[in-house]
Amino acid sequence: MLYFAPQLRGGQSKIMPKKKVVNLPPKLTDGEQDLLTHMEQGYQLETDSLGGNPVLRRLKDGEVLRPADANANTVKALQHHGLIRPEKTPQRPAYHRVA
Repeated sequence: MLYFAPQLRGGQSKIMPKKKVVNLPPKLTDGEQDLLTHMEQGYQLETDSLGGNPVLRRLKDGEVLRPADANANTVKALQHHGLIRPEKTPQRPAYHRVA
């Protein structure tokens, strides 16, 4: 994007302040927001090898939750928005929240 500064008398130019770019968070569905909330509370998102059947596992004590409104498309949407990223593990694919 180009910004042009108008010329003032005497050859000086008036410097225009640059516009700030505001990154608005994406609009999330209830299922996506629920997964992120649990991840912020210490749960790790895990899926099967195809990215489906998501479960939330609390790292502190191993408690497992199966969110009813989350599926493979929910996980893909969060990755697309850049809110989570996959972790390479040999057993099950796991995801971490991107700060």
